[in-house]
This record gives sequence, structure tokens and C-alpha cells, in this order.
Amino acid sequence: MTEVAPLPFRPAAVIFDMDGLLLDSERAILDSLRAAALDHRLDIDPDWWLCLIGHTDAVCRARLGRHIGESPATALLDDGHARYVAIAEAGLPHRPGVVALLELLVTHAMPRAVATSTRSPLAQRKLAAAGLLAYFDEVCTSSDVAQPKPAPDVYLLAAERLGVPPSQCLVLEDSPTGVRAALAAGMTAVQVPDLLAPDDEARALGHRIVGSLDEAQALIAPWLSTATAG
Repeated sequence: MTEVAPLPFRPAAVIFDMDGLLLDSERAILDSLRAAALDHRLDIDPDWWLCLIGHTDAVCRARLGRHIGESPATALLDDGHARYVAIAEAGLPHRPGVVALLELLVTHAMPRAVATSTRSPLAQRKLAAAGLLAYFDEVCTSSDVAQPKPAPDVYLLAAERLGVPPSQCLVLEDSPTGVRAALAAGMTAVQVPDLLAPDDEARALGHRIVGSLDEAQALIAPWLSTATAG
């Protein structure tokens, strides 16, 4: 694996994406959509769905509408969404390393927020059902801002609510769309890819890419130890 450059500063806050980063939700979302497509007798390549990862409901509806037509897209997405919400509200699994990282940040009183493309109140319910809501000082959603990712709005809102300048925020993201939003906000981004591997265009953004949240923690921990020692 390519060596990842150390972080150049001690973050004053860490902001997390939610789906695919905190929660192992991308598989559940795509499985729900694929199952709905089968029931609706729609022949869609299973890999096509990957182009929806990291985007808002509106973007997903527009892309699927162009792919199969507006009316069948609306029916399919409504069905798939209902299946997914039932799964999510029962409690989605965590991505590996989530709790260890959050516990470390809590121990060092590092401010923490979620910045997600999921709308409220579903985002709150998903985090609560997964047992993660209490770890965060703020939860910012696409319902709270004018423009969704890759616009920087939701990340700028998270920084504002935490009372931390954007330049001092570290963002953990799984998707290129989210990385673009974080960089546009003037933040330092670390990508932890899930289902969607970064392509050459994403890598050209110049941010750090790691293989797991454990590796992301390894980037943060030295700064926390230094602060404790001082």
C-alpha cells in the first residue's frame, strides 16, 4: 500500500460522513434497490447502481430517470427506499473501526460532527438505531443547507455549529463527492473508500486515501498523544 503522508496539523474538530463511512449502509441501500428492480421487472446492471453512491435523493432520482424513464424510476426508488428505511431503522452495522476511533476522540475531548447527504430526521434515526448518535456534538444533514455535496454547504455548517474554523477541521469521507465537498469547504480530507474505489480523477484531488478507519485513526492519534503529553 502507498504510504500516506502524516497530517500536517492537530485538528480542532473531526467531521464524519455517515453512509459508507460510519455505517455499513451502502450495501443495504444498493441491495434494496436491486431487489426492488427485480420485483419491478427492470433489467438494470447490478454495477450501474454504484454511480448513485454519495449523492442526494434528488440526484439519484434524476440519474435513474434518465436511465429508465421518470415514472418507473420514481416507483422503483420509492419501493427501494421503503425497504432500506426498514433495515436502517432496525440498526445498520458499523464500518470497521468506528467505535474505537470515536472513543479515542471522546477521550481527548475532540469536537465531533456528522455531515451527511441523508435528510433529517432519517439521519438522526439511523445514527440512534446504530448506537452512534450520542458520540456527536452536531448532526448536519442535506435538509439543513441550500446545496448538497459536492457543494461545501453541509461541511461549512458543521464547522460553524462546532465553532471551529474550516481550515482546522479534518473530514473523513468514503466517496469522491464528499471529498470534493470537504475540499471546497477548505478542510483537510481523508478518504476511506467503501464500495466505490477512487479513480484517477478522484486521486488527482491530492487528498489522503487510507484503507480503513484504523489507518485514519493512526493519522490522528500522534497529534492527540502529543497534546496529552504537553
